[in-house]
Amino acid sequence: MAVTTYLTKMQEKKLQSCFGGKRFTLLYKASVHDFSGYNVYKRCNNQGPTVMVIYSGHDIFGAYIKDSYQEYGDRVPIVLFAFQKNEISECKIGAYSPSTFLCLYEEDNCSEFLLNLDGKKVTMKLDTIEKLQLKVQVSNERHQKHQKDQIISVKECEVFRCEDLLDKRNMEEITQLHKSLLFDIKSYRPYRDLVRQIRILLLGPTGAGKSSFFNSVKSVFRGYVTHQALVGSDAAGVSDKYRVYSIKDAGYNNSLPFILCDSMGLGEEDKGPCMDDIVYILKGHISDRYQFNSMKPITPGHSNYIENPLLKDRIHCAVFVFNINSVEHLSYEMMAKIKKIRRELIKCGIIHVVLLTHVDSLDLITKGDFIDIYRCTLVKCKLEMVHRELGFALSDILVVSNYTSEWELEPVKDLLILSALRQMLWAADDFLEDLPPEKTGSCIWWYRHLKVSALWLPPAWIYCSQCFSNSLDNTCCTSSIKDQIEVSIYTKILF
Repeated sequence: MAVTTYLTKMQEKKLQSCFGGKRFTLLYKASVHDFSGYNVYKRCNNQGPTVMVIYSGHDIFGAYIKDSYQEYGDRVPIVLFAFQKNEISECKIGAYSPSTFLCLYEEDNCSEFLLNLDGKKVTMKLDTIEKLQLKVQVSNERHQKHQKDQIISVKECEVFRCEDLLDKRNMEEITQLHKSLLFDIKSYRPYRDLVRQIRILLLGPTGAGKSSFFNSVKSVFRGYVTHQALVGSDAAGVSDKYRVYSIKDAGYNNSLPFILCDSMGLGEEDKGPCMDDIVYILKGHISDRYQFNSMKPITPGHSNYIENPLLKDRIHCAVFVFNINSVEHLSYEMMAKIKKIRRELIKCGIIHVVLLTHVDSLDLITKGDFIDIYRCTLVKCKLEMVHRELGFALSDILVVSNYTSEWELEPVKDLLILSALRQMLWAADDFLEDLPPEKTGSCIWWYRHLKVSALWLPPAWIYCSQCFSNSLDNTCCTSSIKDQIEVSIYTKILF
């Protein structure tokens, strides 16, 4: 039968987070491997950093041994800790050898922490007990030479090996997955090539992380942290315009196959964009840089109004963005507005998902958890709450950690961002695939390999086969276009 710890999942998580995001492997359990200091040494030496957890009555405390030890006399730094109600208290006591703190020979009267497993007791100084805020019932037995030492009974002892969650092997796997996701998105082509770029609309309360998500996506593809879109969390918000962002691949300077559309933050009552404006955006009637007016929607004749939008102008996927820390505190008015928008999305046949941001700020979540974030208990609870309160399928709820204050990119963060973006592209494909024939028959694309003069064809009809740009000039990847050139073109025939 497998040997398991007495620590609860929450206690183990707190302890892992306390010492920098570690993965624990149980090496020793006194009730299984005998109450013996020698057995602890034999099973735990040369294992790297270890955590020793001691159970005494209602108290749980122990020692974090920061370095590996091999010989009895090796001195290793030790940090004592104790579980409190909502936190873990710590006390550094310096470096000691295993022969000292495990009492392998005889008790060292000068040590602040002596674990005598053979005698099922721990000897600790009173001031150390006070620093750790232990509430142990101290026995009447006193140390012969030091009246300030106290002896605490031991009911169980466990020792864990501590390993970095993001070790070399994990980082190699992360790097490979990162490259795979980048390739998948860069080489993505919308369903049946009905459009050149997928339009993804970001909706959500002010400060939820809509603009930050765009900045994060751009950062991943540019290779450094960028802040093109202004971000903010004040009541008025920062994004008061409808913005349409196309991102270029840093390697080839060609546009990526998606566009992120940022909108004004949703507000309660009459704050935020008009419902009519949201519907106009969904149907492709509103162009970039439209200034929202909470009291008055756009009207035909406005400079930003598109009279006859094409499929490429429409929204192909909508994303509701929420702060994972405050999503359960949405007001009744906000919930009602979100449900109303969802009804409009359903009428338009647009697939919509949820994006929960700031996952890194959840209590006890570490970067190591990003590798398999959807298995974390805290994240699962948040997903189930959104599913229960807002009605979204669990598979349609995505989680990310945006770049907000970092100066450098982090591969584990990139994985969450890229994975979420790929899900959005798949959702857009579902929308395009579900369109009726009369909505997709307005244009057909033929691929040809021709020797033509660039001057013979209207510019809007020519698309480079490498970067799919319709500006065959010095900004295109084919930079030496002459009068007579051999290029692969897309010819757009309108019916």
